[in-house]
Amino acid sequence: MGRVFFNVIVFQQFFLDMPQKDPCQKQACEIQKCLQANNYMESKCQAVIKELRKCCARYPKGRSLICSGFEKEDERLTLKSISK
Repeated sequence: MGRVFFNVIVFQQFFLDMPQKDPCQKQACEIQKCLQANNYMESKCQAVIKELRKCCARYPKGRSLICSGFEKEDERLTLKSISK
């Protein structure tokens, strides 16, 4: 199971409790559909993952619960490159 799939599943659990719709929910749902259609192979869903990343870039940090998974991943990559 890939990281993107895991993040989508975890964040979808919070949608019912959120006061407003997540601005990138549509893209997250598209990733879920793509993964299901392709036996959860992330490599086959790179186009829809890219669309989610584009959506995330349009909103300030913390605005989208879905995007927080990408934000944490980006922070880890940044810290890793700094520590080298």
